[in-house]
Amino acid sequence: MQTVTVQIRIYPSRPELLRKHGAVYVATVNSLTKQAEALGSFPRLTSKNVEAELPSAIRNQVIRDARSIHTKTIDQRVQRLTVSARITEREQRLLSSGKLGLLKVVEKSGKWFVQISVNIPVEKTPVVGTMGVDLGLKVPAVVATSTGKTRFIGNGRQNKYVRRKYQSRRRRLGKLKKLSAIRKQNNKEHRYIKDQNHKISRSIVNMAIEESVSVIKVEKLSNIRQTTRTSRKNAKHLHNWSFYQLQMFIAYKAALAGIRVIEVNPAYTSQTCPKCEKRNHAKDRMYRCTCGFHAHRDRVGAINIMRQPVADGVALSFLRKPLGNSLPA
Repeated sequence: MQTVTVQIRIYPSRPELLRKHGAVYVATVNSLTKQAEALGSFPRLTSKNVEAELPSAIRNQVIRDARSIHTKTIDQRVQRLTVSARITEREQRLLSSGKLGLLKVVEKSGKWFVQISVNIPVEKTPVVGTMGVDLGLKVPAVVATSTGKTRFIGNGRQNKYVRRKYQSRRRRLGKLKKLSAIRKQNNKEHRYIKDQNHKISRSIVNMAIEESVSVIKVEKLSNIRQTTRTSRKNAKHLHNWSFYQLQMFIAYKAALAGIRVIEVNPAYTSQTCPKCEKRNHAKDRMYRCTCGFHAHRDRVGAINIMRQPVADGVALSFLRKPLGNSLPA
């Protein structure tokens, strides 16, 4: 069984009511959290102990949220809203393929969405092959499999060009004090990054399916910005590109295919020779070893990530709390 979150765009008839309810929900959660901090522990509460204009089911959810994070609301008289939605074929397929769970209403940049947790039964892929994924800027993702296949996915040059274009526009708009236009540019850039990460992750998972891969190994990203070697001109791109988002997309697409995604220690993966295990520094993009082995540096990294022991790895969880104000329903 695999849990995924389906996000659907909605068009509420009274968005101001949702905002009001959300504010009350958050205020109630904050109040309970402060109360717990003052007492030193979270008190035993029921819906009767929560003083808020909320139905009992929502008050219970408030208690659960406050207890889980030490952090919406519907009037005691339930008010019904007319909401239209736009559901894609993919979203409809996911919703009809499993058991529906918690539903939340969220607002992001003035747009409203519902996020629905769906438990989907997944058939496990037979343990046949392993895949390693090396992330970077010049080549967004390099993939190596235990079957001997290697693939370079994404266009780093195109990505940097698009980023420079948006950065130039923001500087120009900043001089003109057009703040709303700058925010629109940011939204466009974020959508571009998200779209690229979706396409890259889809290519990776499709290749894993083709090669009968049961485990995809990715590098831990905790210190990627400190450990990745890059030039000054690429430093800003390193800090801006969403490697974490790409890993989350790989993880949830792989999960739907019954493939595990494991984080492994990336130490020395771009320096260790896959043939003799000696450590050498690559010159530019080419790695050469005294044993005669030579290959693209990122391919070496992907091969070594694929070979890293799973015992030290951690299963990558792609589910996280949605951003923005949220309202359980």
